[in-house]
Amino acid sequence: MSEFKIPTEIVELPSKGLLYPEGNPLAEGKVEMKYMTAKEEDILTNQVYIKQGVVLDKLLQSLIVTKINYDDLIVGDKNALMVAARILGYGKDYSFDFDGESYTVDLSTLDNKPFNESLITKGVNEFTYTLPNSGTDVTFKILSTSDEKAIDAELAGLKKINKDLSPELSTRLKYIITSVNGNRETKTIREFVDNHLLARDSRLLREYIRQIQPDVNLTFISNSGEEVAIPVNLNFFWPDA
Repeated sequence: MSEFKIPTEIVELPSKGLLYPEGNPLAEGKVEMKYMTAKEEDILTNQVYIKQGVVLDKLLQSLIVTKINYDDLIVGDKNALMVAARILGYGKDYSFDFDGESYTVDLSTLDNKPFNESLITKGVNEFTYTLPNSGTDVTFKILSTSDEKAIDAELAGLKKINKDLSPELSTRLKYIITSVNGNRETKTIREFVDNHLLARDSRLLREYIRQIQPDVNLTFISNSGEEVAIPVNLNFFWPDA
């Protein structure tokens, strides 16, 4: 069966590889992916993966040809690979309903968000920010797939202790922030987030991160002229669902 060769495409990463250390294949700023086959459709319908919330990760891992550590991928780069997987699997046209109206978006026209490369030290995933209200200096990172897994695991553990507890926002900030006034101790960062991070500073920090982090622009212009997020749901990978 060696005569059957699955075609592949090169996907440009929104980060341009600048946030990955030298020697990491992702530092090249691009990833080779293959077209989706029946094998990947089996992954999409795997009920165990769906219940565990890992179906997208399993799909992308199956499609990525470049030898990378999947857990190293930052969120924005993974979003770009998700869009590429949809295009390679079911084409570029994505139809959905929004606010009672039908839309079709050409996914191949989605651009990567521009970001200020001068803020980046090549190969270093860390940024600086002074919290406007408290004046506290913090450094932070863009979360990776590995970080997201650790956050999910911690939240699941907290849920077992108290089913009514849902500290997702503060838990994510404890992984995002890498130092407080130069102190990198995990205990200090966690104590700061829980007891000293003002809500208005938390909001401004999160907004700043959204502005500067590399990502794909998953938005469209509605008929009313408003820029809104493209809904990513079941139909994204199952256009006939």
